[in-house]
Amino acid sequence: YTLLAIPFFLLSGAFMTTGGVAQRLIDFANACVGHIRGGLAISAVMACMLFAALSGSSPATVAAVGSIAIAGMVRSGYPQAFGAGIVCNAGTLGILIPPSIVMVVYAAATEQSVGKLFMAGVIPGLLLGVALMVAIYIVARKMDLPAMPRASLRQLLTTARKAVWGLLLMVIILGGIYSGMFTPTEAAAVAAVYAGFVALFVYKDMTIRECPKVLLDSGKLTIMLMFIIANAMLFAHVLTTEQIPQTITAWVIEMGLQPWQFLLVVNVVLLVAGAFMEPSAIILILAPILFPIAVQLGIDPIHLGIIMVVNMEIGLITPPVGLNLFVTSAVTGMPLTAVIKAAWPWLMLLLGFLMIITYVPAVSMALPNWLGMNG
Repeated sequence: YTLLAIPFFLLSGAFMTTGGVAQRLIDFANACVGHIRGGLAISAVMACMLFAALSGSSPATVAAVGSIAIAGMVRSGYPQAFGAGIVCNAGTLGILIPPSIVMVVYAAATEQSVGKLFMAGVIPGLLLGVALMVAIYIVARKMDLPAMPRASLRQLLTTARKAVWGLLLMVIILGGIYSGMFTPTEAAAVAAVYAGFVALFVYKDMTIRECPKVLLDSGKLTIMLMFIIANAMLFAHVLTTEQIPQTITAWVIEMGLQPWQFLLVVNVVLLVAGAFMEPSAIILILAPILFPIAVQLGIDPIHLGIIMVVNMEIGLITPPVGLNLFVTSAVTGMPLTAVIKAAWPWLMLLLGFLMIITYVPAVSMALPNWLGMNG
């Protein structure tokens, strides 16, 4: 039942991508921060954060924001590689800022609360977004990148009004889940209907004729993801039947690993796996093995979930199989090697962020604990 959220979030993201929401979010972000040095790049990160809260997918975020933002940066005199590197990295927020398809998969694999995971991703997502913005500002001053003229209050309000229908989707999803109005799966279904309504009748960027294509595209994506998930679940089932997770847990406990040492090993394993495999498959195969050990060592399962998601983010920009690298290459027409070179400097920031998330559990747990989500 939990996994049913995936096709609905994919459909909602497809409507939002086709329905011109990304353009409106970018315009709003430009009006907010475009006047700062390196403002177009900072607004691209802000747009990625906003779109991440609608789509639940990193490649979708890169495709939607990158296709518009990178071209805009190049027109304004930014190096193309600079823009590509930023969007490629900021797009990873698609799986950290809720709703997140990868979090839904983790919740299904470990029987944790999706709502609690979503709330745990909010502060880390905002923190990473702000860290990227600060880093861009510092680099932009060194590179003397252009700033746009400051938007008037009227322009700011106009862009906010145009973007508000897209932004409302975040409120519906997170507000609905937190208030208990609906479960995450129901929230995903509501999001899909709402996104379709906005694209067709409010923004009118889409016609009814285009609906079958959007449904077909998101259907193809769903089939691809579900096929990976089904096979990974079979593998996980075999592992459990053979008592492999229990054996590994006993072995790790016998070794006397401290929680910090265990988490270091987890990060290394996940970073290596992330370079070669799709995030959902990694989580379904490794979560059932890591989860019981973490519980034994007193590590909160929700905290472990966020650590896994941040590792998956880094996996999305690590060759040879980093999905965001391929999407950025397709969107910009840059060769893959050039995209990898452009994305790597920012990867250091993500690795530093991973250390904070791993060893400062309060970053992930503060919001769910404050909201009293003990389920």
